[in-house]
Amino acid sequence: MTRTNRLTLLSLCLLSATTLPAQTEPPADTLMTQDLTGVTVSARRRGTMRISGAENGILIGREELFRAACCNLGESFTTNPSVDVSYSDATTGAKQIRLLGLSGTYVQMLTENIPNFRGGASTYALDYVPGPWMQSIQVSKGASSVRNGYESITGQIDIEYLKPDNDEGITFNLYGNSLSRFEANADGNLHLDSHLSTELLLHYQDDYAHHDQNHDGFMDQPNLRQWNLQNRWKWRGDRYIFHAGVALLRDERDGGQNSHTLSHSAQPANEHQHHPQYFHIGLATDRYEAYMKHAFIINPEHSTNLALMASGSLHQTTADFGLKDYDATERNGYLQLMFEHKFTPQHELSAGLSLNHDYIKATATALSTLYAINYKLTTPGLYAQYTYNLDEKLVLMAGLRADHSNRYGTFVTPRLHLKLTPHPIVSLRLSAGKGYRAVHALPENTYLLASGRELVIDSDLKQEEAWNLGGSASLFIPLGGRTLRLNAEYYHTRFMEQAVIDRDTDPTKILITNLGGGRSYSHTFQVDASYPVVEGLELLAAWRWNDVKTTYGGRLMDKPLTNRYKALLTATYKTPLGLWQADVTLQLNGGGRLPEYAGGSFKAYEQLQAQVTRWFRHFSVYIGGENLTGFRQKTPILSADLPWSTTFDPTLVWGPVHGRLFYAGIRMNFLGRL
Repeated sequence: MTRTNRLTLLSLCLLSATTLPAQTEPPADTLMTQDLTGVTVSARRRGTMRISGAENGILIGREELFRAACCNLGESFTTNPSVDVSYSDATTGAKQIRLLGLSGTYVQMLTENIPNFRGGASTYALDYVPGPWMQSIQVSKGASSVRNGYESITGQIDIEYLKPDNDEGITFNLYGNSLSRFEANADGNLHLDSHLSTELLLHYQDDYAHHDQNHDGFMDQPNLRQWNLQNRWKWRGDRYIFHAGVALLRDERDGGQNSHTLSHSAQPANEHQHHPQYFHIGLATDRYEAYMKHAFIINPEHSTNLALMASGSLHQTTADFGLKDYDATERNGYLQLMFEHKFTPQHELSAGLSLNHDYIKATATALSTLYAINYKLTTPGLYAQYTYNLDEKLVLMAGLRADHSNRYGTFVTPRLHLKLTPHPIVSLRLSAGKGYRAVHALPENTYLLASGRELVIDSDLKQEEAWNLGGSASLFIPLGGRTLRLNAEYYHTRFMEQAVIDRDTDPTKILITNLGGGRSYSHTFQVDASYPVVEGLELLAAWRWNDVKTTYGGRLMDKPLTNRYKALLTATYKTPLGLWQADVTLQLNGGGRLPEYAGGSFKAYEQLQAQVTRWFRHFSVYIGGENLTGFRQKTPILSADLPWSTTFDPTLVWGPVHGRLFYAGIRMNFLGRL
């Protein structure tokens, strides 16, 4: 489909939308109650809510996701002050989350409480979850519960998909932007009887435009096509619940030089070396997933439950990065048996067994074999977690788990959470815990193969190990008939062992080595405040400071490509009848350090985005813009004119790689809710 056809199709959808009658019911984010006298009282449901338990976390609902285009998981945090998402490089489109100042590999990714997107899948996982499929996202900071494993160091992100047993309906979402990206999403569920329901989720993305706004001869982002499908089933009885599903994904990416720059391509240093006519980067990924959950309700009075969860995935990637080829096959299997029992309203116990198995085979070649890995990692474990709850005024959650890896031996993970609510307007939380992470250095960092610098990976990388300590204070202050919400939090992460990506020791190499006797830590402090200024208008202001340091070549330095601070201001306004909604987000991203050969530092920059939504009875229309300030990193690719040289490097991205972007879309619903 050409760019003209995509925009024409989207324009017709928007034109037809404006000719239909306006809705007479409030949109889905309004709660309604009605008494016998016919008086109706309604209240807005907040798009982002703090989790009431001992952990410091937030729940991002669909109301919050609708405040931006939210085409996929990686674009779902633009209005959130805690989570940052940025490009890892300027050629493959790889993105990474940053939480508590550290990269997303230290955030455990879950899909409905099952660990997911491990190894090579973590590099592009943020593009694998379409936004319209998500019902909510739960973000937990710091040491999380031991129930889901030992891998969360800075926190967890748990994705809840739309459920098969939701109200029956079919929803479509069409999206297009000024960079020729087009998306089509559909979801529908069917109740086969009073117990059994099924759901189908579909996604297609086409992004073929060859944009080069900075005229360096390389596409600003790769051409991308993706097909994504899920089929989910749920059976619910009085004492037994069954949930299962399968997922298929095909992701194709083509990047590198534009055709009009072929004549300017530099020759390789060795004139006898064979090479393509131009520098091409291509990736093709096939991913298959299946899962099932069995829940047995033994004693409802004491919340006594027994659950069995299992999942499996196959992830296959083939890629070329100039002269380098990459081929990988990864298999993962996960099994968990969980028991929960509430002895009294104050005392609760959760215990269980788990088994995780990874098989990874990957090869990187360039005329000869650069790297070849082929290993299995099997880790059985057990855990117990005790919760004491004194009328929500004091909540203590203590957990301990022990795991045994066939590569790293036996290790123990303790975690503790404490919540105090001395007064309804005050909530205090403290947490401490340890986390471990197995390093899959090559699959998790394939984007580094795009660099002309030599990638050197230590042959004996140790399991990463870190402590996380933190706390938060929340205040809910009645002010002017409304509630002012204030929050302040501080977290410290200290690594005992870490796989360090070292760009500083040798300007001709990228090293992935053990931390050894060096130091690596992060300090993160954040304050935020939100207040409904007038009816329908809410403001959020936040500021975060990061101090992240690691030892490189014996020197303790700021971690490169990490913003020292971030300021965020958001405003959302919805008209009294809920027919119109306007959202504006302004970010100020602080400067940071670059490797010395790349300039040494980068400056602060701002970004502005805005969106207007018109709600109708069975659909909504939205238009908006991103990066409206137009800021772009001037040189996202070093030595772009010498792609075959050792100085070529597209992996030092710290800011936006494209300028202003405008988009429009429509969400349509049939037979049910939007």
